[in-house]
Amino acid sequence: MHDVVVIGSATKDVFLDVKKIKPTKSDEFTTGQALCFGFGSKIAIDSMIFTSGGGGTNAATTFARQGFKTACVSVIGNDFNGQELLDELNRENIDTEYFQKHDDDHTAYSVILVSEGGERTILSYKGEGQHFDVDKIDFNLLDTKWLSLNSLGGHFDLFKKSIDWAVSRGISVAMNPGTKELALGLEVIKPLLKNCRIISMDQEEAANLTGIPFSDERKLFNFMDEIIDGIFIMTKGPGGVSVSDGKNIYSAGIPDSPVIERTGAGDAFFSGFVSEYIRSSDIPRAIQLGTANATAVVQHYGGKEGILRIGDTGKFDLVDVKVEIK
Repeated sequence: MHDVVVIGSATKDVFLDVKKIKPTKSDEFTTGQALCFGFGSKIAIDSMIFTSGGGGTNAATTFARQGFKTACVSVIGNDFNGQELLDELNRENIDTEYFQKHDDDHTAYSVILVSEGGERTILSYKGEGQHFDVDKIDFNLLDTKWLSLNSLGGHFDLFKKSIDWAVSRGISVAMNPGTKELALGLEVIKPLLKNCRIISMDQEEAANLTGIPFSDERKLFNFMDEIIDGIFIMTKGPGGVSVSDGKNIYSAGIPDSPVIERTGAGDAFFSGFVSEYIRSSDIPRAIQLGTANATAVVQHYGGKEGILRIGDTGKFDLVDVKVEIK
């Protein structure tokens, strides 16, 4: 019996720290900014850091470090990067028995360009992550109290079968859906979201999914509370986080702390929140652990090095959580 089984993505990442490259304003891009390189130029890299990533393995690492017996289900290539990733997870005491390993492509890989202030641009090669095969997961062998779903590469069959299996077994589901899952559309994923105990997405994702204006936070919560029987987490970047349990809205800001780069912050908050909620069912404490976990992660390169272990929250000033009755 595991405490948590995580199904999600697994990648190898390389971070290229390029301090002399500064963002350029441009209306051609959604964010209004871009990192630009001159044709034929040679750009000096200040440092190069190799890590592992992917929402699945990042979340699994939090659960394991928080003392939960954890298994991770993902897909890698039959290559050096894939084996290195498995070795790393095994050192964290994460059960990797259920990983899929393929020969026809490489382990997913990302090149992450980091500029001053911790902002980054990610070049992502999905590799074997595109070939996650639900038929190769023997759900009969999995025994767990909680199922955590992260980025599934848009594989609706995997999304649906995972949740249907959990519901049939009375397993609680927590989900931090990836871009491709949300792109399936509200009408497609709505019946599945209803069976989740905890759902997390950022404010922009919630607005895009529902068609409700980004600025109308109360309407977003009212809409999502009708879809989800459990807890809805809406992260707001520099604005912190708000969480609804259908009766109350809990809100907190983010602490003023150093930032090296922000990759994995969302995974860290989600898995930290779920860890404390599993332990205590206390939403304010779950917000505090999630925030502390994300704060620790952004002080390092990659989504894993800063992940907290039990007792590490004493190193941080815990955020104040405000409660508003709906």
